[in-house]
Amino acid sequence: MATTPKQRKQIYKYNAPWDLYSMNWSLRPDKRFRLALGSFMEEYSNKVQIVSLDEETSEFTAKGTFEHPYPTTKIMFIPDTKGIFPDLLATSGDYLRVWRSTTNNDSDIRLEVVLNNNKNSDFCAPLTSFDWNEVDHNLIGTCSIDTTCTIWNLEMGQAIGRVNAVAGHVRTQLIAHDKEVYDIAFSRAGGGRDMFASVGADGSVRMFDLRHLEHSTIIYEDPQHTPLLRLSWNKQDPNYLATISMNSSEVIIIDVRVPCTPVARLTNHKAPVNGIAWAPHSSCHICTAGDDHQALIWDIQQMPRSIEDPILAYTAAEGEVNQIQWGALQPDWIAICYNKSCEILRV
Repeated sequence: MATTPKQRKQIYKYNAPWDLYSMNWSLRPDKRFRLALGSFMEEYSNKVQIVSLDEETSEFTAKGTFEHPYPTTKIMFIPDTKGIFPDLLATSGDYLRVWRSTTNNDSDIRLEVVLNNNKNSDFCAPLTSFDWNEVDHNLIGTCSIDTTCTIWNLEMGQAIGRVNAVAGHVRTQLIAHDKEVYDIAFSRAGGGRDMFASVGADGSVRMFDLRHLEHSTIIYEDPQHTPLLRLSWNKQDPNYLATISMNSSEVIIIDVRVPCTPVARLTNHKAPVNGIAWAPHSSCHICTAGDDHQALIWDIQQMPRSIEDPILAYTAAEGEVNQIQWGALQPDWIAICYNKSCEILRV
């Protein structure tokens, strides 16, 4: 992961006007190297910016920027790898919002719908994260500090001659944990539509099936009940997921077939881990990043034997890495965020 002269660049960098927190890749095949970046400012005037890399000039350029009141806790483009749905982007914060890019160059981004899961009030508890289902693009799952997960049904119908606005309604809402829920992710198991898992402040990983929501399965509990902050499914093998606990420098790999006992622990970070991202094209590679200014790639195919060291390390980040995303359309590239910078690294 080092820049070498007289070769294609190994690292591209974009400096935003403000500190960055959330970030994600676009999955549209006609828009390579396109990212959405969310600001982190304490006042009620945050931004989301869409940037893309000009491969001729090797420079990132900002294409469109829109206002977002609170910092985005997560950003996701619609996981539409065929480019057949409207060009949508979702954000979570105080509410779940869905936005549409109406121009090919992202110069005009409009708010389509604001979704509030509280039927009795205009206010809802802050959303900590969400996930957009890769198989059924009408499904989005959100999680909140009010202990619930909500599965939304979007309506994205396109009538002949005009584009309908996106709408949405609550498909189901459930109390998922005993305390705040911090992350949610759909699994590719069983067709990739109905299974999802969540993690939260009670220190547990819980698995749900939309077809049988009357019960859930606890597949891991932190021995000290330390809050679990992030969860990520293996993209190629849905038997494995990774999670991180608050203020911990290790990443826990769980095999859902053998619940409760981690199948591996990745322990080389020197400070708390903030992000985990499985390779989109390999079942045995995962990238982790944290406050030690590092992004590490691991090969876990030796499991259940212990994984001693990463196979690649990027140690040149100039700040604590708070976000990491592995590009599904560009599996040779990983994006990281620290301070005001977004870098994409060739792996």
